[in-house]
Amino acid sequence: MWKRVNLLNPTIILDLLSPLLALGYHPPSLKTANGVVLDKPGKASYDSPFFFCIILLLKTILMILEQVMTVRLSAITRSKCLLHPNQCFSLPGLSSSNACPALTHEIRTLQRSRLKVSTLFRDIKAGFDNVNDSTLRAILMASHVPSYMVDWISTFLSPRTCTVVFQGAPSILSLVTVGTPQGSPISPLLCLLFVAPLHRSIAKGLMGSYVDDFSITVADPSYSGNIRWRQGYFTTIATRGWDIGVSFQVPKTQLIFWRTPCQRTPPSKAPIVLEEQLFHPSHIVRWLGYWFTHALTATHHSRQRLSLAQAIVSFVKRLSFRGADVRPFSCHRIANGLLLPILT
Repeated sequence: MWKRVNLLNPTIILDLLSPLLALGYHPPSLKTANGVVLDKPGKASYDSPFFFCIILLLKTILMILEQVMTVRLSAITRSKCLLHPNQCFSLPGLSSSNACPALTHEIRTLQRSRLKVSTLFRDIKAGFDNVNDSTLRAILMASHVPSYMVDWISTFLSPRTCTVVFQGAPSILSLVTVGTPQGSPISPLLCLLFVAPLHRSIAKGLMGSYVDDFSITVADPSYSGNIRWRQGYFTTIATRGWDIGVSFQVPKTQLIFWRTPCQRTPPSKAPIVLEEQLFHPSHIVRWLGYWFTHALTATHHSRQRLSLAQAIVSFVKRLSFRGADVRPFSCHRIANGLLLPILT
């Protein structure tokens, strides 16, 4: 509908949104939404609220306003270098297909010096839900972001109301006083700016992140020194996270020691102790949809993608047997739509 309105009279949307942008004001009437509860795929059980996420169905005119602010804030973020070079997502050219090769490149570079290299993978607990308005405002003001934009973000993050929608739930409005809504175009960028201070005091090339997924890579001539440096880095990050009000999920922690193809010494089994819990190194880890082996070979990842593609082929075949309602042309579109994203 808004596209047709814009074709008929392009000035209407501008006249509606320009005063809000100029005054740095987000109307309360646009801060009421329905929150659809979705289960996170691939979980063994769903007996905890952490295995679900709430996606807000926002008003369409609000999405247009947020997209305008996202474009403006993205330009300012790049010009003022508000994000750490190792942060990915929400900006062009900073996707998971950039983060994973960058991690591989850093590991290979460190291995050329015959160092023992390991990586610790950790996730921020409820990253979007912990974005604090006052803390983010202070970060933006210190970075000299235009005041009208800071004011709009503050009113956007100020208390909103949400109706949680799932089977059997009563239609009751709940007050939300912290966090940025998942499903909003500007939320990922705000989350990145909020966690950017975690990258400070960590050497460039040792730490990378994709929104709330962090990787800490450490190199040392010995395994014991490697563990000591890694625990020190994690303590620093945890302390800085405590200052801005975020913490890391302990169950999702993964540790891996990287090895070169010609390395003959037995792999290290030295664990690490974080928050009074013991974590043993793995031979294969999954990060940002990619499967990494300790030798950084692509065989395991390719097999995983191939098996998933074969399952999709079987699914399409069941739709296309003789007498089915699905036409061959439609089956071809389904195969292209499902297979190409998997294989590429």
